Amino acid sequence: MQQFDWQVPDWVILPSGNLGNAAVLYAGFKLMKDLGIIARYPRLVVAQAENANPMYRAWSAGKREVAAIQAKPTLATAIQIGNPVSAPRAFQALEAMNGIVEQASEQELCDAAARADRTGMYTCPHTAVGLAVLSKLIERGTIQKGERVVCVSTAAGLKFTEFKVRYHDSEIAGVKAELANPPMKLKPDYGQVVDAITKRFS
Repeated sequence: MQQFDWQVPDWVILPSGNLGNAAVLYAGFKLMKDLGIIARYPRLVVAQAENANPMYRAWSAGKREVAAIQAKPTLATAIQIGNPVSAPRAFQALEAMNGIVEQASEQELCDAAARADRTGMYTCPHTAVGLAVLSKLIERGTIQKGERVVCVSTAAGLKFTEFKVRYHDSEIAGVKAELANPPMKLKPDYGQVVDAITKRFS
């Protein structure tokens, strides 16, 4: 809100597993609204990994109670949660903020991270879940052209360098690395490095 000069964005996309961050995000916006700082809420999108999606399953089925599941492994490890303890509060947040829940597959989150990194972002896999969901909602027409969207980045990409190297080396099982930028191995020679960079971008 401070970065936007106190103008409310249209959407906030939040990668979430245990769902406590969704509840706290709503609490912050509610406090600002109660204080008269803002006049409306943004719409909330809870973004989950398809392999750990109990909130998505409940929301899509029209339920307001999450059934615990056995979360499958996901590259977005911090949101690999099958029984989110903050689900009841997250439902309140979604209802108050006219929210929705969407999911992203392992393929989608990997490609979203690779696309984002081409802009220099160096995105963690959890944030990539949010970016993948953003793309899906734009393609679907849920998010309209001209709307202002905030996608919350939940971790530093440097913590997940192995994930990125494995993608670009096409070593992630079940994921086709169509946006791979394979690393080039060179001797520790300045001239070779300069020549390789020049060739790549000429």
